[in-house]
Amino acid sequence: MTTIDLNSDMSEYDTPELLAREAEIMPLITSANIACGAHAGHPDLMRRTARLAARYNVAIGAHPGFPDTEDFGRRDRQISAEEVVSLVSTQLKILAGVLASEQLTLAHVKLHGALYTLAARDRAVADAVARAITSFDPHLLLFALAGSELAKRGRTAGLTVIQEAFADRAYRSDGTLVPRIQPDALLETPQQVQQQLRAILKGSITSIDGQSVPIQAATLCVHLDSPHAAEFLQLIRLEIQSAGIRIAKPVQA
Repeated sequence: MTTIDLNSDMSEYDTPELLAREAEIMPLITSANIACGAHAGHPDLMRRTARLAARYNVAIGAHPGFPDTEDFGRRDRQISAEEVVSLVSTQLKILAGVLASEQLTLAHVKLHGALYTLAARDRAVADAVARAITSFDPHLLLFALAGSELAKRGRTAGLTVIQEAFADRAYRSDGTLVPRIQPDALLETPQQVQQQLRAILKGSITSIDGQSVPIQAATLCVHLDSPHAAEFLQLIRLEIQSAGIRIAKPVQA
């Protein structure tokens, strides 16, 4: 590993506290994933976040999810492949339209919440997501959980896949994330984040049941809604730079 990207999910909260946190962490990341109005967000908020990202030369990505504002796109659901294609395509068009009005460019796609989790394990859903992206713009990068079905199907579809790991989330032994509804899903101390980051940089993580899980990632996510997001990102940047790894946004292969 010679370079790594730092990303965060944004444009999801329209409150003074979270908008201030967005502004605080934007200079610390290299990719921003902007919610597209389904699970959260609206055009004015997308525009604000996109302008902020552009100010710091941060890559702008779409963050599509289930249309479920009540449960923030985190509730599992059954969905057909064609519904997935329509859902993702519609949200890409919405954000792309906002960006076009600002003369800004969409660089990547990262799914949100339950849709992210479903595509990581379900081949048909993963295929549908890849089909939606390639039909919209085959040059878009696809951020996908490292080792997931979506990463595999995205590559098969011809997309450049950027495998993702999480510095602030716990893992299960199959390489998937511990669901947020479980009390041990989030890593909440600098020591926990530092330990996990060092493991990721060495190519593995330890699951909640003590198993060593191989992992190869080119981007790391830190969640904006963590109260310690800025502190975690400062720590992560220092650790990565100390390891001789360059922090940079990913590019098309």
